[in-house]
Amino acid sequence: MPAWLSRSELLVGKEGIDQLQNAHVLVVGLGGVGSFAAEFICRSGVGEMTIVDGDVVDPTNRNRQLPALATNHGESKAEIMAERLLAINPELKLHVVKEFLTPDKCKEILETKYSYVMDCIDSVTPKLTLLSTAYASGQRIVSSMGAGGKLDPTKLRVTDLFDTYECLFAHYVRKRGKKMGIEKGIKAVFSIEPVMKESLILTDGSNFKRSAYGTISYLPAAFGGVCASVVIRDLLGYPVEMTKRPSNIRRKTALRSKTKE
Repeated sequence: MPAWLSRSELLVGKEGIDQLQNAHVLVVGLGGVGSFAAEFICRSGVGEMTIVDGDVVDPTNRNRQLPALATNHGESKAEIMAERLLAINPELKLHVVKEFLTPDKCKEILETKYSYVMDCIDSVTPKLTLLSTAYASGQRIVSSMGAGGKLDPTKLRVTDLFDTYECLFAHYVRKRGKKMGIEKGIKAVFSIEPVMKESLILTDGSNFKRSAYGTISYLPAAFGGVCASVVIRDLLGYPVEMTKRPSNIRRKTALRSKTKE
């Protein structure tokens, strides 16, 4: 076992380290959530990773994204993260995809059977492309919901995608995902904190994003940490507590359905 994983071995044992070193994790999206998630997965000792992102560093990324510095605007996030991950673990078997996720590219990537798929995409259309394709191929998935417009990391929760609440982004993903054949079985990381609606801005629509909420440095990183913890705990067979949707929210949904009938 590599000496740099000795502290991790104290926690999960040699068998746990061996399990992680034999795992292959896919991380799609290397922004505020995905960059930290990828680093946490690498530092856990996972032996093989595939990272996917076609974007470059923008000045507005510097408040929350791991690869973003004042010195690398315009550079590939995937290349920056690849260099960083290999500096952490030179023995990491790393596959780098510097492309945005088209349906064809998604199918090509998911021809591989991964130990876990991490969805850290913050735009609905490519996110659903990944989720529907990975779900149809029987992959294990954890998906990050909306980290924008929120401040409190203690409000993060894990549940099935279709049990999420208090997250408009998750609502759109659920609604469109259901039409694409997605059902229960995807773990979602979300926040029960009400969104700060006044932080919303409209964008130029590039990269499938027509609007965005304000962000703070630590909140996307916290999402990335929770996503990584779900992957590691599932790979090692440790329990992941799933938040139950409050019964009053179910009742409201049922009442709306009856009203429509």
